[in-house]
Amino acid sequence: MTKAITQTEFPKTLLEAVRYFSDADNCISFLTELRWPNGVECPICGGRKVSYLSTRRVWKCLTCKKQFSVKVGSIMEDSPIKLDKWLVAIWLIANAKNGISSWELHRSLGVTQKSTWFMLHRIRKAMQQGTFFSKMSGHIEVDETFIGGKARFMHKSRRAKIGDTGFVGKMAVMGLLERHGEVRCQIVPNTRRKSLQPIINEHVETGAHVYSDNLPSYRNLNDEYVHQVIDHAEKYVDGQVHTNGIENFWSLLKRTLKGTYVAVEPFHLFRYLDEQTFRFNLRKGTDADRFVKASAMLTGKRLTYAELTGKLRPEGN
Repeated sequence: MTKAITQTEFPKTLLEAVRYFSDADNCISFLTELRWPNGVECPICGGRKVSYLSTRRVWKCLTCKKQFSVKVGSIMEDSPIKLDKWLVAIWLIANAKNGISSWELHRSLGVTQKSTWFMLHRIRKAMQQGTFFSKMSGHIEVDETFIGGKARFMHKSRRAKIGDTGFVGKMAVMGLLERHGEVRCQIVPNTRRKSLQPIINEHVETGAHVYSDNLPSYRNLNDEYVHQVIDHAEKYVDGQVHTNGIENFWSLLKRTLKGTYVAVEPFHLFRYLDEQTFRFNLRKGTDADRFVKASAMLTGKRLTYAELTGKLRPEGN
């Protein structure tokens, strides 16, 4: 049976993590404790009567007679890459402030760039927050931004086809930041009122203080919120009225996209939003905290290569 991990021996730095998870038994013990804190269950039938086969590092369910490893039912299922490389990859992406490219991870882990690209997207899938059960309250900053290339940087043949509007190919993203708390963001079809205000109503508690710029789409929020506006043509801060927090998040996001990932397909943009949101919301924790949190979210979020590349549309997306 796998051995328990004590808090004193758990890695706190990347170097300690590389050393610690070089032992396959340590990898399995760590993931087992996170996934099955009350005892191992068969991911196939849910049976609790299991036997650990130490020579193969798998369990056998005595109910359905199936064998399974700690990878089954997680983002790592069917992956030939060993757990030590998976866990180091999770540590790196969870703690690299500006992200980590698939090429850099490919050189660090010694696997192909195509494999690390797939790994990183599966880890981003695990970082998805899913459904939010509580609304944001207190002081909330709302803002929107555009992400994508500018027409003037495109090849002249492509620019001639679409016209030099400056915003062609850009995607609109809306963000909400609870001051001293978490951020939530999502892609929106446009920045019109009918697209933005329902998101505020869904995520923000009635009566909260909402701060925005003077975009007309935010008008009429006073019916449900204490809405105050900052006009950036005049000033950026007026006491508590500002959107500097969410704009700081946009700065971090765009530095990651432009500096590390360079080119991001619109089809995958929401995954990069999940990654940056995950790190930002856990910014007050340690590297080990973020790593454990990400590792605890690996189960039940499988992503196939066909789904990732658009050949198979995943359910619910």
